[in-house]
Amino acid sequence: MNLPPIDRSALIATRRDIHQHPELGFEETRTAMLVADRLRAFDYQVTSGIGKTGVVALKTNTAGDGRRGRGRCVLLRADMDALPVEEANDVPYRSRHAGKMHACGHDGHVAIGLEVARRLASLALDGSVKFAFQPAEEASNGAQAMISDGVLDTPKVDAAFGIHLWNDLPVGTIGVTPGPIMASVDQFEIEIHGRGGHAAAPHQTIDAVLVAAHLITALQSLVSRRRDPLEQAVVSVTEVHAGRAFNVIPQRADLRGTVRTFGRAFFTAAPRLIEETARGIAAAFGARVEVRYHRLSGPLVNDERLTDLMRQVATELVGAANVRQDIRTMGGEDMAYFLERVPGCFAFVGSAPRTGQASPHHSPTFDIDEESLVIGTELLTRTAVTYLAHA
Repeated sequence: MNLPPIDRSALIATRRDIHQHPELGFEETRTAMLVADRLRAFDYQVTSGIGKTGVVALKTNTAGDGRRGRGRCVLLRADMDALPVEEANDVPYRSRHAGKMHACGHDGHVAIGLEVARRLASLALDGSVKFAFQPAEEASNGAQAMISDGVLDTPKVDAAFGIHLWNDLPVGTIGVTPGPIMASVDQFEIEIHGRGGHAAAPHQTIDAVLVAAHLITALQSLVSRRRDPLEQAVVSVTEVHAGRAFNVIPQRADLRGTVRTFGRAFFTAAPRLIEETARGIAAAFGARVEVRYHRLSGPLVNDERLTDLMRQVATELVGAANVRQDIRTMGGEDMAYFLERVPGCFAFVGSAPRTGQASPHHSPTFDIDEESLVIGTELLTRTAVTYLAHA
């Protein structure tokens, strides 16, 4: 099938426009309006407000001989939200909104999704194409919100594909890996309640700060001593809050952190282990704790068959030597919710410059090599066409 050429200049211009106007999770009103207007211009059936600020576009195609498609529906997903990061890049398309930045490539995902939609709009495909422009990926609940609003229904989605621009890979490289590729995302919060007092008389207190220090050390030991060493897992304490005066031992300390796994035994045991450890440490010092544990998203697991399909497309696009099958990360992605319900594949598209060092994701200096936009567009377009033609 002859595909319409990629409009490279428009693709880059869209990405830069969105980059200049970042919006946080469930606040993506300008982005959603831009997306909806473009999709309507491409003659898609567009529904806004799915999952609060998400946009869904549907095109039911026919086979080349005019017959209705066989009913197969493929979903292509792009996330839209930015991060609460102050941009440090000195570029013409720098963020115009203080404290907000597209520091993870979602601006590129939206631009890619729109260009794929434009290219597929005029094709006679055997089946339906549904686009999900998703809010709030960084909060790990945008996908759930869209699923609750029926994004996988009417028509029922049979397969889902997505990509992530990836600065850990050079541009021209694609990572397509079967099985679990991104970790579960869990969050824990621990309130430590002691007895406050004068800093010069610690014996009269129950020092919540001291309890917090011991608890942080003990939580880090869960991975080294309570987990099968053949299982991947991370436990990180990322927030510590206590006290407001140098001469006062505070009554309370608060910890917050995350647990990441690829499932298996430690995924199941983590809530219990976190709580037992917190209560045991607190009891040893005469303090008490309140523990809250939240499951945000499960591991992202690629379907074997559809991963093979996407890998073949990637190989045709960049060559076998540039397709990696071993790319996994302990970072999380709520695309996992889509792939829990329908088979699919999520691929990493290298976005780091071929020379020099790329800034990491979520960094204030994050940026991409924009050639990755072209590669991502071609990968998703060809994957959708191939799936509908042969799956």
